[in-house]
Amino acid sequence: MKYEIKGDTLPVIICYLEDGEAMINEGGSMAWMSPNMKMETTSNGGIGKVFGRMFSGEKMFQNVYTAMHGKGMIAFASSFPGSVKAFQISPGNEIIAQKSAFLASERSVQYSIFFNKKFSSGLFGGEGFIMQKFSGNGILFAEFDGHVVEYELQPGQKIVVDTGHLAAMSSTCSMEIVSVPGVKNMLFGGEGFFNTEITGPGHVWLQTMPISNVAGALRPYLPTSSN
Repeated sequence: MKYEIKGDTLPVIICYLEDGEAMINEGGSMAWMSPNMKMETTSNGGIGKVFGRMFSGEKMFQNVYTAMHGKGMIAFASSFPGSVKAFQISPGNEIIAQKSAFLASERSVQYSIFFNKKFSSGLFGGEGFIMQKFSGNGILFAEFDGHVVEYELQPGQKIVVDTGHLAAMSSTCSMEIVSVPGVKNMLFGGEGFFNTEITGPGHVWLQTMPISNVAGALRPYLPTSSN
């Protein structure tokens, strides 16, 4: 399978498939395709996978597109202004990503729910409580909010990230939610009560414009309903 990513703030992935090759996506992201692409809606793993995707913010069912009787082409468009990244998933090179990051992948990529093992992360982490883990062997396309900045962390090296800005990290990284020090900083700092601390080794992808921040910035300008 060959692909190209076009566009800047509203990117699209165009995939070129050989006869019999298949792609999986979330319903709604398919933009255009050649007429020989066959679509099949599936639970892709049974009832457990269905509810797992629901809890991680994805749709319960997925679509499988297969090139029939020759080469095929299919395009998947992002749902929010931001970035699309391609990841080569393989054993030992798994990725943990934010909720709703999945855009499309080869069928050989496996999806599972990732619960942070740290109790405080689950209790206070918000966006970081339930994430997605991608394993198997194949290409994964993930969409992130805004532009993406990358860091390579050495063993024991840490970076502190405002909750919501963590887009993805290598499965070798660990994360913990830490409180903002000082009562005054918590109450008047305007940055929230908690941050996410990521520890290497591994790669970290950070996003500049979390959709939750956009929603918060627009809220004062939206009309309110009155009884």
